[in-house]
Amino acid sequence: MIAAPEIPTDFTLLQESETHFSSDTDFEDIEGKNQKQGKGKTCKKGKKGPAEKGKSGNGGGKPGGPNRMNGHHQQNGVENMMLFEVVKMGKSAMQSVVDDWIESYKHDRDIALLDLINFFIQCSGCKGVVTAEMFRHMQNSEIIRKMTEEFDEDSGDYPLTMAGPQWKKFKSSFCEFIGVLVRQCQYSIIYDEYMMDTVISLLTGLSDSQVRAFRHTSTLAAMKLMTALVNVALNLSINMDNTQRQYEAERNKIIGKRANDRLELLLQKRKELQENQDEIENMMNAIFKGVFVHRYRDAIAEIRAICIEEIGIWMKMYSDAFLNDSYLKYVGWTMHDKQGEVRLKCLTALQGLYYNKELNSKLELFTSRFKDRIVSMTLDKEYDVAVQAIKLLTLVLQSSEEVLTAEDCENVYHLVYSAHRPVAVAAGEFLYKKLFSRRDPEDDGILKRRGRQSPNANLVKTLVFFFLESELHEHAAYLVDSMWDCATDLLKDWECMNSLLLEEPLNGEEPLTDRQESALIEIMLCTIRQAAECHPPVGRGTGKRVLTAKEKKTQLDDRTKITELFAVALPQLLAKYSVDAEKVTNLLQLPQYFDLEIYTTGRLEKHLDALLRQIRDIVEKHTDIDVLEACSKTYHALCNEEFTIFNRVDIARSQLIDELADKFNRLLEDFLQEGEEPDEDDAYQVLSTLKRITAFHNAHDLSRWDLFGCNYKLLKTGIENGDMPEQIVIHALQCTHYVILWQLAKVTESSSTKEDLLRLKKQMRVFCQICQHYLTNVNTAVKEQAFTILCDVLMIFSHQIMTGGRDMLEPLVYTPDSSLQSELLSFILDHVFIDQDDDNNSADGQQDDEASKIEALHKRRNLLAAFCKLIVYTVVEMNTAADIFKQYMKYYNDYGDIIKETMSKTRQIDKIQCAKTLILSLQQLFNEMIQENGYNFDRSSPTFSGIKELARRFALTFGLDQLKTREAIAMLHKDGIEFAFKEPNPQGESHPPLNLAFLDILSEFSSKLLRQDKRTVYVYLEKFMTFQMSLRREDVWLPLMSYRNSLLAGGDDDTMSVISGISSRGSTVRNKKTKPATGKRKVPEGRTFLISEESSSSDSMWLNREQTMHTPVMMQTPQLTSTIMREPKRLRPEESYMGVYPMQPEHHQAPLDYNTQVTWMLAQRQQEEAARQQQERAAMNYVKLRTNLQHAIRRGTSLMEDDEEPIVEDVMMSSEGRIEDLNEGMDFDTMDIDLPPSKNRRERTELKPDFFDPASIMDESVLGVSMF
Repeated sequence: MIAAPEIPTDFTLLQESETHFSSDTDFEDIEGKNQKQGKGKTCKKGKKGPAEKGKSGNGGGKPGGPNRMNGHHQQNGVENMMLFEVVKMGKSAMQSVVDDWIESYKHDRDIALLDLINFFIQCSGCKGVVTAEMFRHMQNSEIIRKMTEEFDEDSGDYPLTMAGPQWKKFKSSFCEFIGVLVRQCQYSIIYDEYMMDTVISLLTGLSDSQVRAFRHTSTLAAMKLMTALVNVALNLSINMDNTQRQYEAERNKIIGKRANDRLELLLQKRKELQENQDEIENMMNAIFKGVFVHRYRDAIAEIRAICIEEIGIWMKMYSDAFLNDSYLKYVGWTMHDKQGEVRLKCLTALQGLYYNKELNSKLELFTSRFKDRIVSMTLDKEYDVAVQAIKLLTLVLQSSEEVLTAEDCENVYHLVYSAHRPVAVAAGEFLYKKLFSRRDPEDDGILKRRGRQSPNANLVKTLVFFFLESELHEHAAYLVDSMWDCATDLLKDWECMNSLLLEEPLNGEEPLTDRQESALIEIMLCTIRQAAECHPPVGRGTGKRVLTAKEKKTQLDDRTKITELFAVALPQLLAKYSVDAEKVTNLLQLPQYFDLEIYTTGRLEKHLDALLRQIRDIVEKHTDIDVLEACSKTYHALCNEEFTIFNRVDIARSQLIDELADKFNRLLEDFLQEGEEPDEDDAYQVLSTLKRITAFHNAHDLSRWDLFGCNYKLLKTGIENGDMPEQIVIHALQCTHYVILWQLAKVTESSSTKEDLLRLKKQMRVFCQICQHYLTNVNTAVKEQAFTILCDVLMIFSHQIMTGGRDMLEPLVYTPDSSLQSELLSFILDHVFIDQDDDNNSADGQQDDEASKIEALHKRRNLLAAFCKLIVYTVVEMNTAADIFKQYMKYYNDYGDIIKETMSKTRQIDKIQCAKTLILSLQQLFNEMIQENGYNFDRSSPTFSGIKELARRFALTFGLDQLKTREAIAMLHKDGIEFAFKEPNPQGESHPPLNLAFLDILSEFSSKLLRQDKRTVYVYLEKFMTFQMSLRREDVWLPLMSYRNSLLAGGDDDTMSVISGISSRGSTVRNKKTKPATGKRKVPEGRTFLISEESSSSDSMWLNREQTMHTPVMMQTPQLTSTIMREPKRLRPEESYMGVYPMQPEHHQAPLDYNTQVTWMLAQRQQEEAARQQQERAAMNYVKLRTNLQHAIRRGTSLMEDDEEPIVEDVMMSSEGRIEDLNEGMDFDTMDIDLPPSKNRRERTELKPDFFDPASIMDESVLGVSMF
């Protein structure tokens, strides 16, 4: 048995800040409130004798006393309901409610305690009431058992778990009531050895109940009661110290001035306080031993969390008594709990302790033993737990930097790059406290210095060093966002960053390396973006939130500060790093966050001119795509018509484009001259100029320079000669694409003429033909560029272009012909569905480079997504998706999500056509297998098994609602049957058709057919069968036999009828327990033959080639009723669905020939055999059902019998094994908690053993932990 730690009797004085727990606690009155009723000889109110019991119970012998006692149950019910309602409402002053109860207790404590007991019972959600008779004669265990029997557990909800605003406040009101009750009774009533004994005994018994509501509610009440008692004990300890000091001061006086009567009074007061403290100690020990040590490992996570939360409060409130390893061990053990809610309470409890640095000395042993567990919890799967673990480590770091090793800190450092922002922010704060919060003493003299000599200079360098050492160079934005809240002043010191980049290093200072300068520029850009946009980077936030007025003002101030500083500094930075592509690309993004009005108001036009000159020089120096696009975006940001600088920037841009266009035309004319072989220099000049024009055409409308003609000449020459450099073709295609898009934008936005539409239509058609030609180019990069652009153009100029009231664009609609669709599909099959090792397109031939493989896969996924988009938006025929769908299993890891989404979208467009496409893909795979292996293949081969598995996966995509996919599934079977019998065997009818094995694949979809449709499909199958086929039993005919059986086994595979499918999707389980009452209701004769007539005439329906397949008329089925609700006599297993759904045709419109009669007879025999098997299963189910029902009835008659397991919502954990195995290796002493002897009329019942399996709530790792 666990020995609970002993609460020391020598309490020491705490700080004043820790004693503010009660507003009305006053221990200065020596002779007044502090006199205890239960300990004085003259005022002892112990257990009353029978005569005294009668007086108080009958109201002092007033008439009607006995009637009042007998009628107390009803009256008490009203009073108790009032108390419960007041607490539930939470509006009235709780102190007045408690005062009324105290008055009632002083008048008759039995009645008052009965009210309180019923209050706890009602708060548990129990409708039962403890009567006065039960209270007087029954033990606690008997009362609890009686209440358990009356407990209504149908709903499973009780006040602590109910939803709604009213019940959300109930828990706080409930806890407040207990706290106020103890606070108001702390001077007398709690020491009468009656009230607290009764309440603690009741709560201890309830906390051991197997009913969750009782256990949860009583544990919460006991823990709050313990917290209130800890507060009382703390106040007693403080008052004892005050009394002791007063006694010492009085005794140290000289004899003449010493007041002996005051000394005696102080001694008497100290003695009484010591007695009170002993009483409180016994009460706390009783609660701790009787409730906490069992419930902190309860099966319910909420109960465990309550215990850990409260013990944290005790250790923080009364650290001298509770903050020791004997109590800390419970928190340490529970940190291994499997539920995140409990682990979270452990961390928050420890945070309250580590926050007070004065308590650090008492936490040293605990920290050394559980530090590794806390560090590991930073990677907890529950983000809330991880956040609190990081915050706890931050407090540990502040208390003592030596505790955490470098490895421990590194485990937290990398979390600044986490995608979950709260985790990253907590890690950023830890990083800042560790590396940036310390300031050297010599920095105090330079606090007012700025720039390179400011105190932040070294911190900025430290940030750069950390960023480079983390080796995640592409995630500077995440690092900045993680530290944004805690290091705002450092991250916004752009003047210091600018000085570190521009100014020369001081004497003795090491200059930044090239790598460090690049990192600093990237970090500076990220801080500017964060300040200007005021939202976290991509992946860190759920969306842009609305900024407050204060945040908007800060944003404007920051943009002004950025503009004023970098409007002057940016030209200098660009001039210094003009040849470095990486640095220039980042620096050119700064103007996007400028307040352009400051260029005018601040008279900074000369700096704007300097910036434009630098951008122009950079365009002339660089051919890197990223640099050129950054220049283009900068011009676009500066060319804003709302500002006065627009004309100045527009002129500079126009001059640059004029020069580029003239140079391109001149170079192109020389480059395309006939009879001359272009050299590499000419090709490089054309390519570099074309790159610059393409980069600018992306963000600027260059239509007035008429770039379509020159690009068309270039592309046409490349097709004719076939020797055009690939980069020139790629950029020419991209530039022409931009020309088409800008023309479309101009036509869409303005009132265009018919000539403009015709010219755009002609250009677009010609461009599509050029792209189609380049799909057969020898160069893979060119083919990929042509394919991507072609897919975009077909998507843009599809029928979707007319949506939104743009009918005038109808002439521009372009639908690809079959040849173009075929070429696009061939490209996908040749360049996307390839093995990783076959992809030789990685840069520099680094085939083994993992990054190159990932990049290549990403490119192929984009190509596949572009084509699937054409399928989804019906730009190409849906049947082209068959070649995509058949790759679903083989390339599931690479493209499974794309293919599955394409299936879903196509099914939403046209269910039947999608089903025909799926079966077509299976037919293609089947034909490919036949071509490889011939018709005599092994049906157990991996290839055939793979096709069957693919069919099974396809069947799963149809979902559970068979009515929605009814026509699609039926059409799928129709096409599959036709394909299976399409190729007759040349050896004659005695041999199976060549594709008959396909029926084995088709049977995977039989479970998706409704019962009526199975019959219809079966009739359609018989249309293709001959009499000899029906008699064959060889192995080669097994596919036909298995498929026929799958269609006939309607009772097993399909438990949903039409009506039940309409009424509820989830009625499968219910239908297994139901049967139509064919013996009670007769189906009208006309309805009986309805399905038969439809079935017999369904051949004509299946021969119908329309897209929409008409299914047979659905017959109304009897109303389904659960067998649990029926009387046993109605359960007749001999009845089945066969009586309601006659599957055989009873009337025929024409006489049947011999073959048809034999076929019908064979089918009839199979149906009779299936009916017989179904009747046997129904009989077995009926027997099982009756047995289960009898057991349920017997169990319901005596829920709490010892030989029966009680029916409760959940069963608490057992603890016979105790937890001695976890206590091994302990080097601390524990005390045996002896409950105080009971002096009330009911002896305290012995606690039931609480058998405990630690593996049920704790990770296996905790079992090997040595505690202290």
